Amino acid sequence: MTTISRRGVCLVLSAPSGAGKTAITDELVASEPELERSISVTTRPPRGNEIDGVHYHFVSEPAFSRMEQDGALLEWARVLQGRHAYGTPRAPVEVALAAGHDVVFDIDWQGHQALRDKLPGDVVGVFVLPPDLSALEVRLRARAGDDLPEIARRMTVARDEIGHWKEFDHVVVNDDLPTAVASVRAILHASRAATARLPGLKAFVDGLVR
Repeated sequence: MTTISRRGVCLVLSAPSGAGKTAITDELVASEPELERSISVTTRPPRGNEIDGVHYHFVSEPAFSRMEQDGALLEWARVLQGRHAYGTPRAPVEVALAAGHDVVFDIDWQGHQALRDKLPGDVVGVFVLPPDLSALEVRLRARAGDDLPEIARRMTVARDEIGHWKEFDHVVVNDDLPTAVASVRAILHASRAATARLPGLKAFVDGLVR
């Protein structure tokens, strides 16, 4: 099998809560051997069965602040009035890209912008839309633990987030999960074959025409 060295892809999936980006990410990671999930760092404590280094890297607030100051994060945000912070470590992503491995990110539109700024040329953004807002609300209501005020808040946030669809390279409507996964997979495979991502292509072509 012919192998041409390539640089990995940063595949960013963004969507309003309930649109299905996490389900799409899970399906892709389970079926694409060269795709790995970006594991964020956070200052919040673990929940339930969450495992350090698998679901998140759980760090202290001083440790997170040092990562910010040292430029060790590609993007970060503070939520719940600043009580908790989340961020993407830079080093694992850069190592993966250089080795020709792809990294998938389940982050919001602001994180997508930050990644584009830090890794120009490496990011492929996909915005996942629900088929309609009523379907989105049904999905949110089906979740355990969200009361009506929280659902209403998420719907308000969703309308704002949807307005950022134009900032992404691709848009996928998640009306059917297998179809949506297939669409995102096609985007990933096409991105892998982009000429700019294949540093070994010139040597391969030179060998063909000698």
